Amino acid sequence: MATAKPGFQRKKRGFEHASHLMQKDIRKAGETRGFAVTRLLTHWAEIVGEQTAKMARPVKVSYGREGLGATLTVLTTGAQAPMLQADLPRIKDRVNACYGYAAISRIRITQTAPTGFAEGQVVFGHRPSAPQGPDPASKSRARDLALGVADDSLRCALEALGANVYARSNVKKD
Repeated sequence: MATAKPGFQRKKRGFEHASHLMQKDIRKAGETRGFAVTRLLTHWAEIVGEQTAKMARPVKVSYGREGLGATLTVLTTGAQAPMLQADLPRIKDRVNACYGYAAISRIRITQTAPTGFAEGQVVFGHRPSAPQGPDPASKSRARDLALGVADDSLRCALEALGANVYARSNVKKD
C-alpha cells in the first residue's frame, strides 16, 4: 500500500455536487468574457425574465477606461432589437440587482441573424424538454404488468416505472 507524501493531507469531503467540482473552471471560463458573477450567465432567464431571455442573451462584460461601471453586451436578432432597446432600463436594474451593486452602467445591443455568424448558431429560446411521457402502448403494457398488486399507491408507482422502462427500451430499438 502506497503512503502519502509528507505534508500531504487528504481532504475528507465525501460526495460533492458536480457543480461544486466544476465551479472553479466555470468561473475561469466566465471571467475570460468579463463575467465576474457567472450567475448572470447560468440564470439569465430568472434575472431578466422569460420574455427578455427569449429575445436576447448576454455575451460579454467589458470594463471601460474611465472605471465607472461596465458595459454589458447583449446579443439579439434585428427584429427584436427595438423591443429590447425599450426594455434596457429594467434589464440594467435587474442585472445590477444580481451583482448586488451598480456594476453595469451601459448595455450594448449587438444584432445578428438567428443562425449567427462568428458565434455559431444563436438559440434565443430554451431547448425543448424531453418527451412528455411514455407512449400509450408502454403505459398499457405496464398497467397489465402491475395488475395483480393490491396497494393502489404501489401499483401506480409500478405502472409509472414500467411505462418509463418500456418507453426507453422502445427508443433504443429505433
